[in-house]
Amino acid sequence: MGFVGGDLGYRFLKKFYPGGQNVPMSSGDPYKERGQSKLATLFGPEIFEELADKVVLDFGCGEGSTCIELAQRRSSEVIGLDNREDVLAIARSEAERCGVAGRCRFVSSLDTRVDVVLSMDAFEHFADPAGVLVEMRRLLEDSGYALIQFGYPWYHPLGGHLFSVFPWAHLIFTEEALIRWRSDFKTDGARRFHEVAGGLNQMTIARWERLVKESPFRVATQELVPIRSLRHFHNRLTRELFTSLIRARLVPREPAKQP
Repeated sequence: MGFVGGDLGYRFLKKFYPGGQNVPMSSGDPYKERGQSKLATLFGPEIFEELADKVVLDFGCGEGSTCIELAQRRSSEVIGLDNREDVLAIARSEAERCGVAGRCRFVSSLDTRVDVVLSMDAFEHFADPAGVLVEMRRLLEDSGYALIQFGYPWYHPLGGHLFSVFPWAHLIFTEEALIRWRSDFKTDGARRFHEVAGGLNQMTIARWERLVKESPFRVATQELVPIRSLRHFHNRLTRELFTSLIRARLVPREPAKQP
C-alpha cells in the first residue's frame, strides 16, 4: 500500500510534520471532553436498559470507563478484559473511587461465560481479529450476543490514525516511509503498522465481513455509519472510503461444544 516512499516520502513527512504534530486526531477521549456518554452516543440511550441486569464483558476495556458506566447503570456484573496490566490497575482504582468495585472487575484472562460481549473501537487494532472472534464466542452464553463497534476503517480518510497526517496520507505514502518518519519521535522500535502502540491491522469493511462469515458468529444486524459530511455520497461503491464506523450485533451460529 502506498506509492510515495523512499527518501522523497520520508523527507516530505519530516519537513511538514516533524514531530507528529498537526495530525488531525484527538489525543484524548472526545466523548468525555464533550460531556457525552460514549455508549449512549454510539448505541443509543436505550443501551443501558438493554444491558440492565446482564453480565457484560468489555473486551479490550482499557482504563475501564465503559465498565464503570455500565456498573453505575444497573448491569448486574461488568467484567473488563485487557492484556495490559498497567491500564487494568488504573481501571480497578477508578472503579473503587466510583464505588462500583463490587460489581465491576478487571482481568487479563477469563473462563466464565457472559450474557453480552461488548467491543468498542478495538477491531481495527487487534493483531489477530479472527482469533478474537473465536475467543468472544468461547466466553459467550449460547443465548447471548456480541455488540461490536469500531472505526475508522482502513480506507477512511483518517483510517491510518497517527499516520493520517492529512486525508488518506496512509494510502499515499509507503509503510516504510511512514514508519521511518514515526521513528523520529517514537522510540518503541516498531517497524510495521501492526507493531505500533495499540496496533493497526488495516481493517477494511470487506475484511471485517469476511472474518465474521468465517467465524462462529453470524450477523444479526449491521450498520455502516457514513462520514456525516459525505453521507449523500455513501453507497456500496464508496462505502470503504466514506464509512466512519461499523456497528454490528453478532449472535452465535450454533451452541458451543461441550468440553
